[in-house]
Amino acid sequence: MRDETAAAAPSRIQLGAAPHQPPAGLPGRERRRPAYAALDLGTNNCRLLIAEPTFSGFRVIDAFSRIVRLGEGLGTSDRLNEAAIERTVEALRICRTKMQTRGVQRAKVIATEACRLAVNGAAFVERVRRGVGLDLEIVDRQTEAYLAVTGCAALADPLAESVVIFDIGGGSTEIAWLDGAAANPSTDPTLRIRAWDSLPVGVVTLAERHGGAEVTRRMFEGMVEEVAGKLSPFALRAAAAATAPHFHLLGTSGTVTTIAAMHLRLARYERRRVDGLWMNDDDVTTAIDDLLDTRLEQRADNPCIGRDRADLVLAGCAILEAIRRAFPSDRLRIADRGLREGLLMNMMREDGVWIRKAVR
Repeated sequence: MRDETAAAAPSRIQLGAAPHQPPAGLPGRERRRPAYAALDLGTNNCRLLIAEPTFSGFRVIDAFSRIVRLGEGLGTSDRLNEAAIERTVEALRICRTKMQTRGVQRAKVIATEACRLAVNGAAFVERVRRGVGLDLEIVDRQTEAYLAVTGCAALADPLAESVVIFDIGGGSTEIAWLDGAAANPSTDPTLRIRAWDSLPVGVVTLAERHGGAEVTRRMFEGMVEEVAGKLSPFALRAAAAATAPHFHLLGTSGTVTTIAAMHLRLARYERRRVDGLWMNDDDVTTAIDDLLDTRLEQRADNPCIGRDRADLVLAGCAILEAIRRAFPSDRLRIADRGLREGLLMNMMREDGVWIRKAVR
C-alpha cells in the first residue's frame, strides 16, 4: 500500500531532477545541518516529510503517512465527525513526536479542503493546537495549487512549451497551466502559471456521492461527467495549452501513482520506480480499464492500493479521465511528490540555504 509505513528510507530531492539517487545519510544525532518539516493534512491523508538541505535540493531523513479520512462524510454533511477527528489527532501526535526526535528547527503544518469546508474546521485546528502542540494553517485554494506546482514542476519536460499539472486530492483537485521552462527560466515555477483552478471535487467526496465499492462503467461515466462540468471553466481558459509543442500532463496523487504501479505490475509499491515515470496515453487507458474490471476485494488485496483506498481509487480515475479528455496528450508524467515538497522548497528558498551554499 502506498506510503502507509510510519517511516521512509532516506531519499534525495533535487530541484531540477527526479530523486533517483541512492539512499544516504547519517543517524539523526550525528547530523549538523538544520532539519525542516512539512506536514500536509488533507481530506484523506496525513503526510509528513522531514528533510535537510543539500547543495541543490534536499534530502528526506524521515517520513510518515497515514490515511485518516478527516473529511469522511463531508460529501453529505458540513461537519468533521468525532471518529475522523480522533483518528487524525492520533496521527498528528505521531508527527509531532517525529519532529521532536529529529530536532526540526522550522516547520510548516497545513490543512486543506476538509478544514476549509467544515463548519467546525477552525475548532478542530484549535483542538490540535491545544492537544497536540501543532499550529495548523488552513491554506486557501490558490496556495494549495501553487504548492502542488512548486513540488512537481521539476519533473516537467524541459522541451515542453506548455504543461498542465494536477493534484487529485481527497476533497479537491488542483490544476494549473504552466508555460515551459524555456519561456521563463525562473527557479520559482509559480511565475510560469498562466491559469489555475481548484475544483471542489476529490476522491472522497466523489466516491461518497456516486459509490466507490462496486463501480460500473455507467457509474464511472457519471463521475467523469460531474468532474467535466466542474473542470470546464478552467478548460476554456487553458484551451491553448494542449496545442503547444511537446505538451504533456503531469499528475500527482495516490490515483496516478496507483495507475503507474498497475502499469509496472509492481508486487509492492516502489516510489523510486514510480516518481518520474512517463506513461503513454494507451498505457493509462489500459490501467484504468483494468481497474474498472476489478471488484472491491481485488483492489483491497492489491498491495499498491490496499483496503483503505480500495473504495476511492476509481473515483480518482474518473477525475483523471475528465482531465485527460479536456487536455488530450500522448504523455503523462507521474509524480510521487507534491504539497510537502513544495512547502520544504519554499522554506529553504526563504532561508537562502542554497544561496549560502553557493557562496561557500
